[in-house]
Amino acid sequence: MADGYSHEGTNKKVFLSQIPAHVVLVFIIAKHYFEHVAYSLCFRLENIMKKKLLSTMLAATLSFTMLAGCGSSDSGNENAGSNEASQSASEGTSSETEGNEAETAEDETKTSSDLVVPEYDLPTQDLAGNDIVVPEEIDAIVSMSPSSTRLLVDLGLADYIVACDTYSFEYYGADLTADIPQYDMMAPDQESIVALNPDIVFTTGMSYATGTDVYASVREAGICVADIPSAASLAEIGESITFIGACTGTYEEAEIIVEEMNATIEEIATLAATIDEADKKTVLYETNTPTPDYPTIYSAGSGTYIAEMIEAVGAINATADQEGWASLTEEDAIAVNPDVIISTDMFTPDAVDTHLSLSGWENVTAVVNGDVYLMELSNEINQPNQHVVSAMVEMAKYIYPEVFADLEDPFAVVSR
Repeated sequence: MADGYSHEGTNKKVFLSQIPAHVVLVFIIAKHYFEHVAYSLCFRLENIMKKKLLSTMLAATLSFTMLAGCGSSDSGNENAGSNEASQSASEGTSSETEGNEAETAEDETKTSSDLVVPEYDLPTQDLAGNDIVVPEEIDAIVSMSPSSTRLLVDLGLADYIVACDTYSFEYYGADLTADIPQYDMMAPDQESIVALNPDIVFTTGMSYATGTDVYASVREAGICVADIPSAASLAEIGESITFIGACTGTYEEAEIIVEEMNATIEEIATLAATIDEADKKTVLYETNTPTPDYPTIYSAGSGTYIAEMIEAVGAINATADQEGWASLTEEDAIAVNPDVIISTDMFTPDAVDTHLSLSGWENVTAVVNGDVYLMELSNEINQPNQHVVSAMVEMAKYIYPEVFADLEDPFAVVSR
């Protein structure tokens, strides 16, 4: 897999012009997924404390009810295994009535560095549908995708990451333990990973692009390998967040992140509903700026979370007629006559000015009106975690500045 993530401008375009189009498409997709990302603030601590307080109150109420013989099974937990968690809580009630001394002694024997999973069921399958056995205590994590690593950092778990992929360390090395092992996500050193004896390994669908299980030896060693396929929708991004939270004993914190994410998406949808059909703008999303040597434009077609973002803000996706990652010629793009062009091109110097000066685009509405934008948070749009919402807020303001003028970013992402 080509590197291609340092900003080398013209040299990159020369390189692209010398290789077949299908190879460049793979490169663009990989580049889209792993472009540089900025650091951000985590979720709101105040909300977390409120959530935990509420959970404590609910747990106390449940214990009291069972002691009284009511046997209620409603735990109020959104996790799929909440009923079994309630059963587990019921079985543990008698030991609670025997006194807190034994419980306190047990707590004192646990290592302070271990993550102890709360009373909800651990996932029994990963997001790819593979059966897994997640340890009840986690003190060593290998994270093999930047999006998962960033989430783990946001969840306060940076110190538990004992190894990661090379991109994760490049982007988040300042947050991780110095000099931890780093692996090629497409061909990881399985023997080295096994030697680390981690409790869990989070992987990405990108690692299986060749059709080979590059973690087979790790699985055979009895280590939990949790596969997280690349998300195709905003809902799937939310599922990956809560899945990682459930595996690491931070489900409540992950749930709060998803709630904030969904609340902002709902706010965007409410504002977008005020836009008349006649006023809806056609948006062309570009991962690259066309050049005479390489005129093909790559974009996000239907079935991608970026296309969903464009439509959610009340716009029309110019490449909605194509499925997945779309490609189109300059002639096709010009014929679409987009009202707005949104670019995440990190390689072309002065990408906006370059686009505005392209020959043949003079009469395109977006060019005429100067509505060509390079995303300041283009990094955030390229990794499927909660920070795509930050990019969504920026995108909305570019397309409909009046409608979304007061919209706030719940994660307060710092731009690159």
